[in-house]
Amino acid sequence: MDPQTQNTSLQRLQNVENRVVKVLELAGGVMEELASPSGPKKEFVNSHCREFMQSMKDIQVTLREEIKSACEYRPFEKCDYNARIANEICFQKLEYVLTQLDDLKQTADRYISSD
Repeated sequence: MDPQTQNTSLQRLQNVENRVVKVLELAGGVMEELASPSGPKKEFVNSHCREFMQSMKDIQVTLREEIKSACEYRPFEKCDYNARIANEICFQKLEYVLTQLDDLKQTADRYISSD
């Protein structure tokens, strides 16, 4: 996740946090209205409950998207470490084979020159 994406994700989560606070304030307002000595105002309770439910749905959608995005995050996906290590190992093997071939050639040259 590049820094820009990560920053955007953190901003969205900050917005979700702010919406959660607002939802709790709505719930508190409804609780106060229900506890009112003069009785709750039906219109007030209904509008706040609708707003509460819509906000909860929005929060849920945003959190699902963030979780999905976080699950898709693969920090080493574009890393070439494995390829570089494999290349280095192959290079070392080739150097070893070349050394062995040089030794074999020297041995063969000595054998031919001794005849």
